[in-house]
Amino acid sequence: MKKSLLLVLVFALCSLMLFATGNKETDATSSASKKTEEKKTVEKVSVNKSAYEVTEPIEIVWWHALENQYNDTINTIVDGFNNSQSLIKVKAEYIGNYATVNESLVAAQAAGTGLPAVVVANTPYVAQYGASGLCEDLTPYAAAFDYDFKDFGDGMMRAASYDDKQVALPFLISTQVMYYNKDMAKAKGIEIPEKFDDMDDFFEKVVEFNADGTTKTWGTIIPGWDQWYFETFFLNNGSKLINKDNISTDLGEEDGIETTKEIYDWIKNGYAYFAVGKDASSVMRQTFIDGKAFSVIHTSSLYNTYVSKCKNFEVGMSWLPSGDTKNQEIGGCVLLIPAKNDQKTKNAAWQFLSYLCSKEVNMKWADETGYMPTRKSVLETSEGKEFLQRKPAFKCIFDNLDYINPRIQHPAWNEFATIWKNYLAEFYIEKVDMNKGIKSMVIEMNEVLED
Repeated sequence: MKKSLLLVLVFALCSLMLFATGNKETDATSSASKKTEEKKTVEKVSVNKSAYEVTEPIEIVWWHALENQYNDTINTIVDGFNNSQSLIKVKAEYIGNYATVNESLVAAQAAGTGLPAVVVANTPYVAQYGASGLCEDLTPYAAAFDYDFKDFGDGMMRAASYDDKQVALPFLISTQVMYYNKDMAKAKGIEIPEKFDDMDDFFEKVVEFNADGTTKTWGTIIPGWDQWYFETFFLNNGSKLINKDNISTDLGEEDGIETTKEIYDWIKNGYAYFAVGKDASSVMRQTFIDGKAFSVIHTSSLYNTYVSKCKNFEVGMSWLPSGDTKNQEIGGCVLLIPAKNDQKTKNAAWQFLSYLCSKEVNMKWADETGYMPTRKSVLETSEGKEFLQRKPAFKCIFDNLDYINPRIQHPAWNEFATIWKNYLAEFYIEKVDMNKGIKSMVIEMNEVLED
């Protein structure tokens, strides 16, 4: 009993240390984002290549979060690496979802044993891992083997960096997109607008109503269960969400109020609905599959799923309508090497990590998982060209790789986001007075940001 309690206390302490250290680098985005924003790419450094070479046989472990449906792809890729050389043997281990991987990694880091050679991490964890010293700086490895960081999208690399160090590499990456019914678009002669301000005119052309005034065909559906799906509407229309002081929000200011009310008007007019509650995601998808919605906002990683389910029409994919800027946010995971491992393990880990993120393997991940390509140069490869021929919808992502940015980093972000989602649901569904509600919402948000 005492041993179990001790393990729990150790794990809890390590978790607090990891996340507490993240406090000092939050200015709504991590310090990594700021510094690499200026440099855009990691500069090359002079290194002794022999210090990073693998010279004797070694077996290493890769922790991942890919579920059973991806087993064939995982086995093919791992076997491909193992057969491509004679010194390194990789064993892939499924640990669980991203949260479970995080818990296991933190525990192994605290214990100082049982660490994997390579591990996936959900993008929001990068800043905390970097601040705690958990991640190996990949810059000298890249320099030793002339690995081109510049080939990745700029925003993706910022999301995988900390304190001007490249502590991870983009792996299975997604972003927010709008899926739409291409057949309906052709029949009506319409396109999804590039600008947020043009959405009203667009909705008037695409939305259909029943005789009793209820909506027959929705213009779009906005996922209300996760703010990630709608927060870029606010960010691209002037809101910061969290101010530079890190203890207050600007959602009660003009830009935030206008965006909140604009979405409210879409819903009030029957153009769109805010999807919340039990089975909100599956109900939203089924509404689109049944042809009762022209479009839905969702993650790009579900492209294969939507295409396979929508038997009666062709699925299109579009960048979200933008404001003064057209930025979107990263989703998915990165790959990193725990710094506590011995150098032989880290050298082998780099060889496998760089293989997983190589152009050819990257395209295989994109093709078989639904996650998006992360390398700019893949368009120049035969695999990339063939991929776009089969999946032309992904061109909207290829064209905008540099506009995919890190997610907001703040120790109180989850609590902040929950308050936001709950209040928007009250405004949009329960019709709570928005003017009073926004004031109350801002007070609650500021309180959690200050704690």
